[in-house]
Amino acid sequence: MTLLAFWSHPLVESAGYFSVVILCLIVAMVIFELVTKYKNWEEIKKGNISVAMATGGKIFGVANIFRFSIEKHASFLEMIGWGTFGFALLIIAYWLFEFLTPSFNVDQEIENDNRSVGLISFVLSVGLSYVIGASITN
Repeated sequence: MTLLAFWSHPLVESAGYFSVVILCLIVAMVIFELVTKYKNWEEIKKGNISVAMATGGKIFGVANIFRFSIEKHASFLEMIGWGTFGFALLIIAYWLFEFLTPSFNVDQEIENDNRSVGLISFVLSVGLSYVIGASITN
């Protein structure tokens, strides 16, 4: 087996994509930790269901965007680039959610375990990840 054949084997490619997406997901979660006013993992440890839903939606959203990117782009760099672009759009969507709800502070409501806001945050992240994913496949 040549080196090229090894790297293009489906199992090796799958392991590569998995590893790269896990690293990108870790970076994404660190960035989300920086842009939210609460500490995601501390709140989840306390049992804050709203933060868990919002964080779960972000994880699902980022993974789903990378799924679309893997499906449509041939190289790792292209996949990472489009996945990162999609992730940036997801962050913009989160800021828009905050901006479009001037009657309350989204981060504060999620931190206070307002489950209706946590659920909407979850659905926005998941739903928009499909729209973003579909848009990055062209």
